[in-house]
Amino acid sequence: MKPLFFLLFLAFVLSSSSSQARSVIPRRPQPLSSIKINTTLNQGTCSFTVSVRTSCSSIRYTRDLISLSFGDAYGNQVYAPRLDSPGSKTFEQCSTDTFQISGPCTYQICYLYLYRTGNDGWLPYDVTVSGYNTKPVTFYYNVLIPRDIWYGFNYCYGTRAASSAMK
Repeated sequence: MKPLFFLLFLAFVLSSSSSQARSVIPRRPQPLSSIKINTTLNQGTCSFTVSVRTSCSSIRYTRDLISLSFGDAYGNQVYAPRLDSPGSKTFEQCSTDTFQISGPCTYQICYLYLYRTGNDGWLPYDVTVSGYNTKPVTFYYNVLIPRDIWYGFNYCYGTRAASSAMK
């Protein structure tokens, strides 16, 4: 019995101490009634890679304008007013689109919101962000993004990001 207990304990310690390559945000996205976009700070010196995977349940492609905002718990915010170019057929069903976005340097990304304007509709599966000071983090959507409202996740837990960037 003691060897079994020891093996279980060892397995627990090893699995909890191993570092993962990416964070996973598993909860459902929520609407945000307002967000304070600070476009003047978006002239930063850091580059971020944003990968957007469109669900196979989405429409074939969308012509909707898709905007993105993400940031850290210290009020550093990155904003992309339009991810695609008109007529590019970006965000096709079952595809992944990758964007390089420049913005202020951040610490670990803890919030991400999408904004959709248009009549087509769009169902992203997930969005992954990686950058210099942040390990890759994935936000799982797999729901239709409502029209004309910021929709996403805030896991900054009452820090400055929740009070400054989200007002």
